Amino acid sequence: MEQNQNENREKLIACAKQEFLEKGFAKASLRKISGDAGLTTGAVYFFFHDKEGLFGAIVDEPLSRIMQVLQTHFAEDAEEDLRSYQHQNGDHDAFAEQLITAMYADYDALIILLHHAGGSRYEGITERMIDMLDAYYKQLAARYAALFTGKRVNRYMLHWFSHVQINAFVHLLEHEPDSEKALEKIKPVMDCLIEGWVKYILEDDRPAG
Repeated sequence: MEQNQNENREKLIACAKQEFLEKGFAKASLRKISGDAGLTTGAVYFFFHDKEGLFGAIVDEPLSRIMQVLQTHFAEDAEEDLRSYQHQNGDHDAFAEQLITAMYADYDALIILLHHAGGSRYEGITERMIDMLDAYYKQLAARYAALFTGKRVNRYMLHWFSHVQINAFVHLLEHEPDSEKALEKIKPVMDCLIEGWVKYILEDDRPAG
């Protein structure tokens, strides 16, 4: 009985992925999803409560994997000695590998999350990720600025880098479905962005007026 329930749940998720990819969350049909799975719509409500729950069953785990990689990286950055830090190409290759592995573990789910979440609670996930990165960078950049007399955080550049870094990975997902090729392509991008962040995140602290 339990095995059958697990199989039915996985059937619904597989069929829902296809439906969400084709029609997006708002236009996806639970009747079509359950019919394709050979089940009734009642099965959707039994396993997932509603369409939002079914959508979450697809995207929550991939999103959680990505967040775990980011949070671990942020914690490691918090321990970095910013005064002595000198960027070298390849410094963040291990982080790139971890993030690409997390992103490409369920490629279709990430595409659904990024482009087919309209009308769900996940709508605008890219902007929320940018806001999260921006909040983190505010803290990191403030620590960095405190090391240098006459310098302050360049808020425009900080927010710009937050946008560019998130959009770099979104662009990668959109244009490169192969994880090995994606990793090869993102490494020099990350080197470029990190070098730019270190160089441009601070500006002269000029008096107002």
